[in-house]
Amino acid sequence: MGEPAPDEDALLVEQLDYYRARAPEYEDWWYRRGAYRLLPRDWDRWRANVAAAEEYVDRFGPTGRILELACGTGLWTRRLARSASHLTAVDAAPEVLELNRSRLPAEAGPVTFVEADVFAWDPAEHFDVVFFSFWLSHVPPSRFEDFWAVVDRSLDRDGRFLFLDSGADEANHEAADGLVSRRTLSDGRDFRIVKRFFEPEALDRRLRELGWEVEVTTVGSSFVGGWGQRR
Repeated sequence: MGEPAPDEDALLVEQLDYYRARAPEYEDWWYRRGAYRLLPRDWDRWRANVAAAEEYVDRFGPTGRILELACGTGLWTRRLARSASHLTAVDAAPEVLELNRSRLPAEAGPVTFVEADVFAWDPAEHFDVVFFSFWLSHVPPSRFEDFWAVVDRSLDRDGRFLFLDSGADEANHEAADGLVSRRTLSDGRDFRIVKRFFEPEALDRRLRELGWEVEVTTVGSSFVGGWGQRR
């Protein structure tokens, strides 16, 4: 017999605990510092992937009233704040919000930070753009439609969404068992989180089934990106 299915509610609580504890070292992954340092032969590939992700977001051109869901410590908040007339950044972890706020550049436009469970949050206004990065892969299957309902409620009539996430290439570097991935912090503490890896074609098809007009594609060699709007 296989392993019993994980309790998704308990798994999401542990996932939040992990990101709260990881806040001070979260950006080490993106900048490849410390435990995430790469061998010299891998640096060019990683830099090319980062450049591709930044170009993907810039080409979309997020402007106006922007909502960033699961904003984390601000890797993309800082970029979005350059072009937003107003940016609302939502995350459930107060530690990452504090770091995000402290890292905003002086030239950033107005940003409102909201501490809230993304699944339960009910927006009080509508936005021109809803953005989320490296979050969809942490949404368990049972919450997938609920999350997209949040996106739907958040968008203005002609609003669009944009996202980035881990691609199948990253799965080769994960200690994952189906829905569950195990992560270890620099202090040795272990956590379980939700981690799913989407193929662009399958994700594109699933979102169209939910009523979105969407384009999902590979970004660089390691990421998946998608944008769309209501059909």
